[in-house]
Amino acid sequence: MQIPIFTDEAGWHGAQLIQAFKGRGVDAHCVPLHACLINLSGQGPAISIPGQRALPQAVFVRGVAGGSLQQVVTRLNVLHMLAMQGVLVYNDGKAIERAVDKAMTSFLLGMHGVKTPATWVCESRQQAQQIRQEAQANQQQLVIKPLFGSQGLGVRKLPFAEPLPVPMQQFVDGVYYFQQLITPPADADGRASHDYRVFVIADQVVASMKRSGAAWLNNLASGGLAKAHAANQAMMDLALAAASVLNMDYCGVDIMQAQGGEYYVLEVNSMPAWKGLQSVTEQNIAQLLVDDFLAKLPCAANH
Repeated sequence: MQIPIFTDEAGWHGAQLIQAFKGRGVDAHCVPLHACLINLSGQGPAISIPGQRALPQAVFVRGVAGGSLQQVVTRLNVLHMLAMQGVLVYNDGKAIERAVDKAMTSFLLGMHGVKTPATWVCESRQQAQQIRQEAQANQQQLVIKPLFGSQGLGVRKLPFAEPLPVPMQQFVDGVYYFQQLITPPADADGRASHDYRVFVIADQVVASMKRSGAAWLNNLASGGLAKAHAANQAMMDLALAAASVLNMDYCGVDIMQAQGGEYYVLEVNSMPAWKGLQSVTEQNIAQLLVDDFLAKLPCAANH
């Protein structure tokens, strides 16, 4: 059995997954989604994946590269089409779409009562100005984020005195996505800025860490520091609820505690990195992912 790992950059994560598959006697290889071919010229539709002679039993989605709207839709279509042909897709395209779109994530979390910061999404500059005025009246500090994005890119505070970004500015791209800034209490290390990454696989919290930033952003890609931290029951309940709402096989849930002690889900990552988390946990994250993936195969009982 051969398992494609969809990713544009194999790197450390790809090597970890390949090694974990190898440890279970399974051959896996990395391939970018953009290299796949949707072939509708024959009697039936076919998806060709480099390195695969036939349709695989399952595929592991490690990453979906950004691109134009048409490119991203085509790459997600490959995942949808594989699923329609009976291929196990881990995480599947629908789950990825729900999580990569911050507005949909916020909407679904809100619909199911999972605590998340107050959020507003609009295209109208006039509506955006009104949201800012109301936030100022309510003493709510706003954060503006790109609708699609990761690693903290384009995320910034929006002080009341700062001009509203123009609609087509980079990271805004015609849509205003505002969230209320959640300010955590100072921790034992004296760091005022920190949050938590809780890693969920198969409806179980398998590892967690505390991320502390030099500034107000805590993403490790933005210079944040990882520290071992055992999630408490409230954090685990929140992370599991978020994973369930978005129907994830696996995910990284970003959680922040407010001054009053409440916890909020900031984001849910459907293709989370775990290099930082692996550095502060004894759990073998890649092996846990691979074992859950293999357990979901139709032939798992015979594997």
